[in-house]
Amino acid sequence: MQSRLRVQGHPIQPMLVTFPFGLFVSAALFDLTDVLGGPAFLGEVGYWTSVAALVAAALTTVAGMVDLWDSPGDATRRTAVTFNLVNAAMAGLFLVACLIRADAPQRGATGVLLAVELVALAVGALGVGLGARLMREFEAGRVEAGTFDALRGVGGATVEIVRPRP
Repeated sequence: MQSRLRVQGHPIQPMLVTFPFGLFVSAALFDLTDVLGGPAFLGEVGYWTSVAALVAAALTTVAGMVDLWDSPGDATRRTAVTFNLVNAAMAGLFLVACLIRADAPQRGATGVLLAVELVALAVGALGVGLGARLMREFEAGRVEAGTFDALRGVGGATVEIVRPRP
């Protein structure tokens, strides 16, 4: 399977998925600190970090949908669909936690919300494994050179949007 959205020949979506996952991890760490008795503003920071992660997850999902648009129905497509569903499940759990906290005056975390976030991160860890498998499948046949000689053939557009095959 070849990605339609690429930067220097590499698919964009697996690169983008690191942003929401990293932000979700950061939000959980802020919330853990808040629950363990840290300063109250850390709960607010954790909430807004989760909101930023949800925005990044939405953008990542769009890139994933573009890649799935015309991919053949093989094992790689099934892995990509599972990858997107797992990431959507992680984002959905964080969305629930954000919606519960949205009406709170200080948007601080509770132990139950932190547990939901930790379950979401466990689901996201499964997504990381699926993403690694997808990268191997996307990059099948691609040779990574270890020298500057590989740069000689680089030319043309840096970012590509490939038209679907007829």
